[in-house]
Amino acid sequence: MSNDNNPKGYAHPQALVSTGWVAANLDNSNVIIVESNEDPLLYSSGHIPGAFEVDWTLDLNDPLIRDYLDRTGFEKLMSRLGATTDSHIVFYGDKNNWWACYAFWVFHLFGHTNCSIMDGGRLKWINEQRPLSTDAPFANHSTYTAPERDDSHIRAFRDEVIAHVKKQGQLVDVRSPEEFSGARTHMADYPNEGALRSGHIPGAKSVPWAKAVNPEDGTFKSFSELAELYQTTQNLNPSEPTIAYCRIGERSAHTWFALKYLLGFENVKNYDGSWTEWGNSVGLPIEKP
Repeated sequence: MSNDNNPKGYAHPQALVSTGWVAANLDNSNVIIVESNEDPLLYSSGHIPGAFEVDWTLDLNDPLIRDYLDRTGFEKLMSRLGATTDSHIVFYGDKNNWWACYAFWVFHLFGHTNCSIMDGGRLKWINEQRPLSTDAPFANHSTYTAPERDDSHIRAFRDEVIAHVKKQGQLVDVRSPEEFSGARTHMADYPNEGALRSGHIPGAKSVPWAKAVNPEDGTFKSFSELAELYQTTQNLNPSEPTIAYCRIGERSAHTWFALKYLLGFENVKNYDGSWTEWGNSVGLPIEKP
């Protein structure tokens, strides 16, 4: 797989492709395009021709347990997409690729790492007046064999975060400043997802997720700009274990992607339990200004 080039100096440029690259590869049989949105109505209103929808709630999460789909479920999903273990999956979506990065992260739990994010997401594609389709994509169902889901490398659980806090490890809170300070228990204009306490995990650095993207088109900032944001300003060390969190793991998946693939952090995990778990857990420490 070849991207356009690497003008922004990213550590792993293959993880990010441009809208132009996607347009040029619409007929590439090894490339499968996946749209994943917060708003479930967007895909049906028009999507990149040939793109499949992966719904973060229905397709990626277990319907009963707060967890992700298992190996059998992932194999069925990949079969529906017509994917093989060699397929290059390109994700894009709304919210500057929140849920695209979340889906990218879940696919990595099953070892499917031949994945990229379309820089700028759905809005950039539309603003460039590129084609949209309302046709359902067709795929010959494939036979896909996945390994057991491996959470150990890129997913953090509560007990690991507790141990990380005790060691004064690097934590990145990607929520809004109001959520970090404890002025809010949830994002503005969103429902309260159940957190009974507000504030942040002790020792966390506040770097709202949206600071990683350019406001004019939703593309990621350059390596040097991201390094200034996370390393220079917040003194985060790329060689030290790092955990990112938000409320349920979607915004922090976006930051996880930026840290791991664009900046090259060696050991970064997404704590998807995030504030809905931490803010409700009995006895866990919380900081407020």
